[in-house]
Amino acid sequence: MKKPLFCVLALAGLCLAPFEAFSAPVKAGFAERDVTPEIGMERPGGYGKVRHTVLHDPCKVRAAVFDDGEKTVALVGLDSLIIRRPQVLEARERIHEKTGIAPEAILLGASHSHSSGPVGMVLPGEFDHADALVQDLAYEQSSNADPEYLKTFVTAIVDAVTEAYESRVDAEIGFGSGIEETVSFNRRWKMKNGMTFTHPRQGNPDMVTEAGPIDPEVGVIGVWDLEGKLIGCVVNFACHATASPPGISANYIWFLEKTIQGVMGEDVKVCFLNGASGDVTQVDNASPYKRIGGEPDAMKVGGRVGAEAVKVLLDLPKTREVPVDVRDAVLKIERRKPSPAHLAAARKMVEEFPKGALTKDPDWVWAKETVMLDALIQSTPVRDVEIQAVQVGPAVFVTTPAEYFCQFGLDQKEAIPFPFTWPVSLANGCVGYVPTEEALGPGGGGYETRLSSYSNLIPKAGTLMRDKGIELAKELTPGPVPEYEPAPPFTAPWSYGNVPPQVD
Repeated sequence: MKKPLFCVLALAGLCLAPFEAFSAPVKAGFAERDVTPEIGMERPGGYGKVRHTVLHDPCKVRAAVFDDGEKTVALVGLDSLIIRRPQVLEARERIHEKTGIAPEAILLGASHSHSSGPVGMVLPGEFDHADALVQDLAYEQSSNADPEYLKTFVTAIVDAVTEAYESRVDAEIGFGSGIEETVSFNRRWKMKNGMTFTHPRQGNPDMVTEAGPIDPEVGVIGVWDLEGKLIGCVVNFACHATASPPGISANYIWFLEKTIQGVMGEDVKVCFLNGASGDVTQVDNASPYKRIGGEPDAMKVGGRVGAEAVKVLLDLPKTREVPVDVRDAVLKIERRKPSPAHLAAARKMVEEFPKGALTKDPDWVWAKETVMLDALIQSTPVRDVEIQAVQVGPAVFVTTPAEYFCQFGLDQKEAIPFPFTWPVSLANGCVGYVPTEEALGPGGGGYETRLSSYSNLIPKAGTLMRDKGIELAKELTPGPVPEYEPAPPFTAPWSYGNVPPQVD
């Protein structure tokens, strides 16, 4: 891959043109808030209702603020499945009122934890325009956000960013990346029948090869105060947060945090931003060994990614010259529509079984989703899709509000002339899965390509998002990559070491 394993490699080949000095050295601040849902609340992540019954570990909002004396940006990692657009806009407006940070300079990235709080899939009132049957399908038969939890969630975001802003201190910052290629796998496989399956299951004799890549880069920003104490870090890695421990949990991100804190200090704040992971999970469909799953999976993913982040943090040159900037655009992208025959068949099925008698049947689930999608097309046939490029020194975070396929993120890393390019998926909204055009073509298929109320953009949506992200990032000027102080000029070899062997 194009990007370096460590910052030192970036120095070898990716040093940039001379950079104009900034009037003030960088300041940075970190803060977090608890957003753990209550027992009994809905657990999002599926197409029906499931409720939390036990607690494993807390869910958090984790905020990092960077201020170069002229501009300020906020990176916010959310232990949540998604964040919907209305909550993004509300949080940004309230943060701006409290701190003055420009709304477009606030990045809100959901980790996609499948063991987190009820922020979706359906928002309160979202289907009030539809008929009684569709409302029943949406509100009674589907996963719903909890209105009180949403209020708590947004307030926690506002409070975390505000505290991070108000507590920012003079800082030294390091940038680097490592590689962890043993814990993530592309879950889509090309099959002998010419189609592509999602999770074809271990031992399937018809599996041919993976249908897409992974991104093993672990991106890291470390922030130290001027006394040399690590106060926080930002970590970027691409993998679904479906390695769920039993109960409410931040998912593997909790183990990632604990691993970093175990070495670097228990009060270090860890802001995690998930990469382009729409087709990447912890499940190895090609493994000949029985899966254990659950907590061991979460511990393995979080522990190994966290350990790689620690390795990077332990060997980073630092700088106080960290320019920040942002570019932002909102694309208008159409939903793709089910055919009249498809819609009619779906409507017939849900009318015959209006109370979800067949909710365990995938055909009923997809029929429900098709009918709900038709209602959404009536109200909002075109989606607002925000693309954002947030610069912190020599690193740029390029966002999409989607479960974005990994190949798109790799394309952005290849095309963007920054030493460190880190895609962030499910940021600043949610438009569901966004597959490649190939995945939606004749040899495609699989779970992510099914039409639903969650995933439904036109086939070229991912390409449009990719290209806009590249365009925005290219408008930014990378800051310098920090490097260590050069060694002093050679004078003489070590006098203890420049001697012949002694064999009396």
